Amino acid sequence: MLIKQPPDVPESEVTPRDHFLNRRRFLAGTTMAGLSLGAGAYLFGKSKNSQAESIQKLVAPRHAEFSVDEKPNSYKDVTTYNNFYEFGLGKDQPAENAHTLKTRPWTVRIEGEVAKGRTIGIEELLKLAPLEERVYRFRCVEAWSMVIPWIGFSFAELAKIVQPTSRAKFVQFVTLKDTAQMPGQKSWVLDWPYLEALRMDEAIHPLTLLCLGVYGEVLPNQNGAPVRLIVPWKYGFKSIKSIVAIRFTEEQPTTTWAKQGPSEYGFYANVNPEVDHPRWTQASERRIGELRRRKTLPFNGYAEQVAKLYQGMDLRRFF
Repeated sequence: MLIKQPPDVPESEVTPRDHFLNRRRFLAGTTMAGLSLGAGAYLFGKSKNSQAESIQKLVAPRHAEFSVDEKPNSYKDVTTYNNFYEFGLGKDQPAENAHTLKTRPWTVRIEGEVAKGRTIGIEELLKLAPLEERVYRFRCVEAWSMVIPWIGFSFAELAKIVQPTSRAKFVQFVTLKDTAQMPGQKSWVLDWPYLEALRMDEAIHPLTLLCLGVYGEVLPNQNGAPVRLIVPWKYGFKSIKSIVAIRFTEEQPTTTWAKQGPSEYGFYANVNPEVDHPRWTQASERRIGELRRRKTLPFNGYAEQVAKLYQGMDLRRFF
């Protein structure tokens, strides 16, 4: 269940953000120059570990109705414990290796069953709709979780602009494929590029976030810069990173993990504590930064908002 948070609660009382930003800048060891641009100030500098190629503030008001009343994980947790196989299989490897990703210039191609297909640049995407901060629970299929203050806007806003046709039943998302920028793609661990997809009603649900930032900054490379998806009631692998193409389709499209391990990773991937992964339980989870395990909530705690999307479906079969 989502709990409304009073809009006048200072962000500093929610989590000590400045502490983590200062630590990040210290570790990066950069010399930064400010440049005013659009929604925030851009600060550029080289990084010794692999933070985003530029540090850019991205301030947005918090959407209280769509934010959970839980303490977010630290900036360090969010930016150093990641799954991003394009930069390594270890949780710490994306933060060390993702400096090779170049996020400017960047375009996203929108195609398929739409009336107004187009290619849109990242700077235009940043201005496409009013940005919001949403504090979401994030649950990985490996049974760990975080609470993260993402910044972006509902994917439905983009859909309104490109105008899906009546034949559009699904939306497929495609990650960049470039072995020079993403050296992990030289491995055979997955069939690249990474692909994910949602049913149309899932994609345009208000909770589905086209994400451009986190913790008051643009996305660091290891978190899926410059644009990713966040679907908070599904396991994390549905929240595809570094998107370069969005395809509206009539037929259910291919997704990477459903193809790689169909008995372990279903197309829907809704958080369901009653359906265990073949190799571990999904009934509980480990919140990063805590010792005790938590009971996993159906739909990651968003059942009130999304359960109606799956009425009449066997969620053990359509997992």
